[in-house]
Amino acid sequence: MKRHLFKSLILAVALLATALPHAQRVDVSNRPLQTERSRDFWALHYRIVLDLDPARKAYTGETTVTLSPFRDDFSACTLDARTFTVTSVTRDDGAPLEFKQTPEQLVVRFPRPYSAGDKVRFTVSYAADKDLTDPQTRKKGINFVDAAPGNPAVIVARSFPDGARHWFPCYDHPNGKTPLDIIATVPREYRVLSNGKLVGTTENAEKTTRTFHWSQELPQSTYLSALIAGPYVVTEDALGTLPINYWYYEKDKTDALNSFRRTPEIIKFLGEIYGYPYPWAKYDQVIVPGGGGTETTTATMLFQGTVLDKKADRDFPVHRWLITHEAAHHWWGDLVTCRDWGHTWINESFGTYSEVEYAAFEAGPDDAALDVLGKRNRYLQEVTTRYMRPIVFHRWEDPGQNFDRHTYQKGATVVHMMRWILGEKPFRAAISHFLHKHAFQPADTNDMLTAIKEATGQNLDWFFDQWLLRPGHPVFSVTADWNGATKKLTWRIVQTQDTTAGVPYYRTPVVLAAVEPGGRHEDRVWISGRETVVTQDCARKPLMVRFDAGDYLLKELAFERPVEELIYQLAHDDAMGRMWAAGQLGRHADDPRVAPALIQAAR
Repeated sequence: MKRHLFKSLILAVALLATALPHAQRVDVSNRPLQTERSRDFWALHYRIVLDLDPARKAYTGETTVTLSPFRDDFSACTLDARTFTVTSVTRDDGAPLEFKQTPEQLVVRFPRPYSAGDKVRFTVSYAADKDLTDPQTRKKGINFVDAAPGNPAVIVARSFPDGARHWFPCYDHPNGKTPLDIIATVPREYRVLSNGKLVGTTENAEKTTRTFHWSQELPQSTYLSALIAGPYVVTEDALGTLPINYWYYEKDKTDALNSFRRTPEIIKFLGEIYGYPYPWAKYDQVIVPGGGGTETTTATMLFQGTVLDKKADRDFPVHRWLITHEAAHHWWGDLVTCRDWGHTWINESFGTYSEVEYAAFEAGPDDAALDVLGKRNRYLQEVTTRYMRPIVFHRWEDPGQNFDRHTYQKGATVVHMMRWILGEKPFRAAISHFLHKHAFQPADTNDMLTAIKEATGQNLDWFFDQWLLRPGHPVFSVTADWNGATKKLTWRIVQTQDTTAGVPYYRTPVVLAAVEPGGRHEDRVWISGRETVVTQDCARKPLMVRFDAGDYLLKELAFERPVEELIYQLAHDDAMGRMWAAGQLGRHADDPRVAPALIQAAR
C-alpha cells in the first residue's frame, strides 16, 4: 500500500495543485436523438450453422429463426443483416420464401399472414467471401485474424454493440433476448468457443474439419453472441460444480494461468455481494487480439495484454479491474440488460463499480478509495477536455459513443454515492431485488429506481434526477471558521458550478468533520441551493477540519486551509484525506515546512 500511496500522493500534488479550465470541445447535444426500438415480433430462438474457411477468409451460414408475432396480420418479417449475401430463405418443408435484402436489412415475406402468438420458423442461407471489416473504426462480425509473431491465426466474431447482424440475421437491439445454438465447422486443429454449454464435437468424414455445437439455453441479447476459434490450449478450473475454463495460446500458458488464477474467487465474491448466484452454465475466458474486453455471455473475450507475468501482475493487477469488470457483466448486462444504449450505465457503471468492491475485498479500503479517486479524475478529465452530458443519454451516431468516462467512471462514482446514501444493507437489498425482478430481461433507469423503492422504501427520485438525468457535478467553494467566543465552527458552502446548461444546484448529504485536541466529531448535514451555512459545536480550536469526510461525493472543491493544519491532516487523516492534503500542500511549495512533511508521509 505504501508504494501505491507514494505514487498517488505525487499524482495528487500534480493533479490537484493545477486547476484546469473547463473547455467543452465536443457538442454532444447535436448528435441524433435515439429511442428504444419498436418491434412486431419476439425472436424465440436462433440456430446458427457456420462453415468457416480461414484459408479463404470466407464462410457460409444457415440461421434458422423461430419467432412469434406481437400482432395479427403478420405477413413479413424484417431482420438486421449486413455484410453477408443471402442466397435463399426457406420454410421448414423446404419451400422457398420471398425475400429482399438491402444493405442494412433482410425482409422475408410469408405466403399467408400469421396472428399474434403464432410460431413462425424459417431458415436463411447466406455467404461471405471476404474478411468482414466495419468501414468505421472497429471490426464487426466475423474476423479472420492473421498469425502474428508468436500468435496463431484465429477467428473472432465481434457482436458488440451492433455487430451480430454482420454474421447472422437477427433482431439486433439490446431489448431483445433470445436463446441460441451455434454450430461451427472449422479446421481440425481449431477449437471453437461460444455461449452456453458444449453439446458435442464431431470429427467430419474428410478428416480435415471438426464441428462444434454450443447451446445457450437461457435468453441473451444478440450483442452478447460469441464465436472464437483457433488452436487454443484450454485449462479447466471450477467453482464448486461451475466449470471455469481458460483459453490461451500455447506460449502464454504460465502467464495466462497466473493472470486468471483468481477467477473462481472473483465469481464467488460477485455472487455474494449482488445477492444472486452466478446464473449461467459455465464461465470461460479467452485471449483474443486487440484491446479491452468483451463480456459475451459465458465466454468473455480478453485482450492479449491481460496475460501478465508475476512481476507485472504485482505492479498492475489486471484481475482487479478487467477480469473483475467483465465477470461482473454476467449480472450487469448479461443477466439484466440495458433496454437501449441510453441506459447503458446499468451495464457499465455497476460493472466498473465492481472493480472498487473487489479492490476493497482483496486489498482493503485504502486501495478501494484510491480506485474511486482515479475514476473521478478520469471523468473530470473528460469534462475538462471533451464534453459534459447526462449519464442517461439518448444522442449518438453510433452506440459506442455512449461507452465513455461518463458511463464508466462517473457512473461508478454515482453508484458509490448511492450505496452511501442508502446504507449498506438497503443498497444490497436493492440491487439483489433488481437482479431477481428483471433476470433475463431488459431494464431501464426507471426500473432501477422502482426496485430501490420496493426493496428499501426510499424514494431516490431527487438523486436520479441530479446524478443520472442531468449533466455535471457540484463545484464547491467552502470555508470553515472557528469562533473562540461562541465555541462554534461555521461552515459556508457555496456551489459555484455553471448552471446555464442544465447542471443543477445539488441537494445532498455531506459529512463535516472537526478534529479537536480532545477527539474527532462528525455531523452529516444536508446542503441544497447555491449556498448553505452550517454551524458545529467545537469547544477548542480544531487541529483540522474535513469537508465530505469519507470522500463520498463526486465534486470539485476549493477549500483553503492553513499549512499547519494541512501538515497535521497529512500525518493523521485517512488515505483520501492525506492525498487531498498533499495536493493542497503542493500549492505552498515555497513554505519550508512542506517538503519535509511530504517526504515523511511517503515513507
